[in-house]
Amino acid sequence: MEEDTHKIEDISEDDDDDVEKEEEQNWEDWTADGEGEEDDLDLLCLFCDFKFNSTSSLFDHCFSSHSFDFRSIKTSLKLDFYGCFKLINYVRSQVANNKCWSCGSTCESKQELQDHLHKPSGFEGGNLPWDNDMYLKPYMEEDNLLYSFDEDEDEEVDDDVAGRDIDDFDKMSIDDKTDLESYDYKNKAVNGESSDEKKSNNSSLNAVDRQIMIVNKDYFGSYSSFGIHKEMISDKVRTDAYRQAIVDNPSLVKGAVVLDVGCGTGILSLFAAQGGASVVNAVEASDKMAAVATQVAKDNGLLWNEASNGSTKQKRGVIKVINSMVEDVIESGQIKPQSVDVLVSEWMGYCLLYETMLSSVLVARDHWLKPGGAMLPDTATMFVAGFGKGATSIPFWENVYGFNMSSIGKELVKDAAHIPIVDVVDGNNLVTNTALLQAFDLTTMKPDEVDFTASVQLQQKSTNSTEVESTKCYGVVLWFETAFTSRFCKEAPTVLSTSPYTPPTHWSQTLLTLTEPISLSSKTLTSKSCSMVGSEVNPAVKIDARISIARGVEHRSIDISLEVTAIGSDGQKQKWPVQLFNMR
Repeated sequence: MEEDTHKIEDISEDDDDDVEKEEEQNWEDWTADGEGEEDDLDLLCLFCDFKFNSTSSLFDHCFSSHSFDFRSIKTSLKLDFYGCFKLINYVRSQVANNKCWSCGSTCESKQELQDHLHKPSGFEGGNLPWDNDMYLKPYMEEDNLLYSFDEDEDEEVDDDVAGRDIDDFDKMSIDDKTDLESYDYKNKAVNGESSDEKKSNNSSLNAVDRQIMIVNKDYFGSYSSFGIHKEMISDKVRTDAYRQAIVDNPSLVKGAVVLDVGCGTGILSLFAAQGGASVVNAVEASDKMAAVATQVAKDNGLLWNEASNGSTKQKRGVIKVINSMVEDVIESGQIKPQSVDVLVSEWMGYCLLYETMLSSVLVARDHWLKPGGAMLPDTATMFVAGFGKGATSIPFWENVYGFNMSSIGKELVKDAAHIPIVDVVDGNNLVTNTALLQAFDLTTMKPDEVDFTASVQLQQKSTNSTEVESTKCYGVVLWFETAFTSRFCKEAPTVLSTSPYTPPTHWSQTLLTLTEPISLSSKTLTSKSCSMVGSEVNPAVKIDARISIARGVEHRSIDISLEVTAIGSDGQKQKWPVQLFNMR
């Protein structure tokens, strides 16, 4: 795991009265603290080279100098977070091409565009030119405005906006060269790019290609470490699930042509050979691990070797190790199209989709798997639940050899509101029910389905106690299951789970921490409260959460957005600020 993916300790909860009082005070200071942080921002104007340290001053400038009233546009067109996100990227793309964002007129120079800018018109009918998935990809690198524009106003919940089924976030960015070229050339074609500009653009694409190659090299290089493979093989939950699916289903594997995508040490290929496969194509992109897999297969008498004996050929072993990326194997023609009976791969990453090989697995499926061929595993499902104080580092810092260091714990939790944390969570530290977030059928899913938006509702977890106390939800935890179902595994279907309620795996779980915890209770208040929903005096009875996961701008990374709304017993709602987490 790279440096930005942090780990925290999982320590039991310790209730401290002084800390609770201080946390309650934090509710009052929340908004003020957020405004203080804004001073560190470096925000570039949408239309000129002026920079600002607050969204408020930037939007005031845009209104007075460029006739662009962001607040009015947002309100009149009822733009939600993603609508505003797309608007900003659209405006930046238009200005970069000397085009008016409002009427589409093309100007000869930047100065001419500045003189031309005018109040918007023609958007009342709902035909918004920025309502396109391509504008969910940041147009400008490190555009701080994209992650702070919603701090300009302290908004109340807008039921009309909150209730809309918006899933545009699912194409925030792309993870392969084909999609990148398609996006870039379509964008330039719309803007009337000249041939000289296309040459420049090709250079840019080559730079991106080089960056992808570097990331791939680092990724496959990281899997050259024997320590990683020892950790994965030692993960009994993981390895036993694959062994059972492959070895204990003879009607599936015996006599079959098997493809192992990303074979590593070759353990799954060895299982396939043990299960009676006639041929096992073990594809591995890492030079070092391909050599290791070859030697391991040879040492076990399972390496494919054709020896001529007069007019006949004798075959020894069944495992063929192919040192290449899946996409390159297709070009070389080493494996015939639609010749594979069973495709097996351990492609899952943290949070299921981080650093995943899934895109390569789907390419392999579409090119090599026979109609009706088996995928192992054949389904993947993501789950979500709310976690309490015990899943954070706060309890540890509350009593360090008798000293109160809770301020450190609070600072760590505050930092965690921007970075996904990978750690083992005890099921006892979950404070809500479990909800299904997203399900994938790996036999039919398309590559772009890995980008998705889903909404769930969480409620306080029921207990055996007759008197249920309110609790605090500090964030949500994500985990996954992959299944080897009876669709293909007739004799011995099995499930590989990374749930907090099952034995831990090397994937752990992924925690998304809220900027402030939400008090949660199953009780109904006897009287109407004027306090904010989700506070200790007015706990929420439900939490509506909308989570989006998309492939990140950086190859093999993912971006996660979290939007939560606390709902009181009387139906009152309090919306938390949208949070963006970058997993890279």
